[in-house]
Amino acid sequence: MTDVREVSCRPLYRRALWFFVGLGATGAGVTVVRSVYWGPDPWLGVGLLFALVGMASLRAVTARVGADAYGLYSRTLLHRRIAPWSEVADLCVHLRHRHRGQDVRRVGLVLRDGRKRVLPLPQSRSSDDPDFDAQLDALRALHRRYGAPESSHVPVVTDRTAGRGWAGASSLCVLLLACAGVAALAVPDAASDQRAWRSATPCSAGTPATKRGECLTTVPAVIARTEVNRPKRSSWVYFTGNRPLERVAVSREDAQAFRPGDRVELTAWRGEVRKIAGEHHVWREHMPGAGEAAVVAAAFVLAAGCPGTRVLLRLRGRRLPDDEVLPSALPFAAPLVATALWLLPLCYLHPTTLLDSVAIRWAAAGSLVTLGLLVRAWRATRIRTPEEAREAGEGRATGESAEGEEVFLSARFLEDTDYNPYGFGTHIVLGGGGPPAVTPHPGPGRFAAKRIPVERLTVKDVRRARGGDGDTIPANWHIANLDDAGNPVRLAAAPADLNRIIRALGSVKSPVNTPANATDREV
Repeated sequence: MTDVREVSCRPLYRRALWFFVGLGATGAGVTVVRSVYWGPDPWLGVGLLFALVGMASLRAVTARVGADAYGLYSRTLLHRRIAPWSEVADLCVHLRHRHRGQDVRRVGLVLRDGRKRVLPLPQSRSSDDPDFDAQLDALRALHRRYGAPESSHVPVVTDRTAGRGWAGASSLCVLLLACAGVAALAVPDAASDQRAWRSATPCSAGTPATKRGECLTTVPAVIARTEVNRPKRSSWVYFTGNRPLERVAVSREDAQAFRPGDRVELTAWRGEVRKIAGEHHVWREHMPGAGEAAVVAAAFVLAAGCPGTRVLLRLRGRRLPDDEVLPSALPFAAPLVATALWLLPLCYLHPTTLLDSVAIRWAAAGSLVTLGLLVRAWRATRIRTPEEAREAGEGRATGESAEGEEVFLSARFLEDTDYNPYGFGTHIVLGGGGPPAVTPHPGPGRFAAKRIPVERLTVKDVRRARGGDGDTIPANWHIANLDDAGNPVRLAAAPADLNRIIRALGSVKSPVNTPANATDREV
């Protein structure tokens, strides 16, 4: 598409979008009229819903994206932007995986000053959309002709890559930490209330009315009936004559234990019934203590660690290309779980005495365990290029066996070929007196193995995984770009296993990291 001179992108289903715009306007008008003449009613919510749908449809139907020799233009309902080709560093694809396997693709714009935008058009809800691919190729053709793209391939930015923003994860982390702060502020009040309840004494005849809330008031009552609801709903105990009150919320088990006609005593404290004592059963209201509030605060802090690790990894890989896959945050699960094992019991047992000797020793021992696991997770998530892996002496694959033995290495060809039909291969078998082959199992034996045509393959380069390689390969694997008689083929495996496979295929040296320094090696 080198002869493209102008590109124009408009939304699909324009008639349907204009229909929803009209529906939204009608709903908003009806809502206003009914509110003025009849006041608020249940139809107000329906009208507001139609109005919101109309606004969203209006924003979608008015979106435009165009490109010509000067640059790229985008327009929405509230914004108009122009980006000359001289200021555009690259065009990429933003890929999001929705529910039911649906992929949403949009075109992203990377400017030379580091800013990034997502264009309103074109967009696709399928991973195989010829119209989207044609419009993207046309935009990239104009960029190549009138600008200077930084990458020769189409970068694909997914949730696993370095180019995905971390504003959402950082906002969630801050929100959880704020919730932890609110829960921590409730610890002193919960401790004070718990001490006051335990030390409360029955009210005497001379207790002033203003101070009766701090003492225990006992009132006789007769149970009229009980209402037993499902476990997740409150059950109720009703009293005869609505004296001293109509009903009290209890648990399902307590409601089943009380019987109509039971004579009970109600104990009130601070204006609420705290205890129902009968001949056969006693109910006590659960009063959250300081330990429970401290546990809630600690749980929020631990929950904030999950998005916090994602922010940490994105900051660590901020110098990577936008489409390179970041290491998985899974190694940080071990320190979070280990921290929970010692932090939650500590907060429950010592909510207000964290500075005593026992709590300090407890926290010190647990912190050392957490620190050790954090160091291990930090090393496990270190970003390694193929060159660094080779220089660090990782050329020898895991599972090295004696000469002549068959070795099954976890590896995958990402394209469908005659030796990997329908992507069935999950391992590559080496040794055993046979040629290298692709197998759909980890062994033993060469059942269903397909021989790799070594004579056709040429190693081009080795790189880290990218967003366009799919989400089926682990984040720490590397990709070898091969040439199969003129057809590009990608082979994915762990760094050490990939180097061993390439050596077994006939490569004399490990491939380098960048295509600019790579030399083709006939296998």
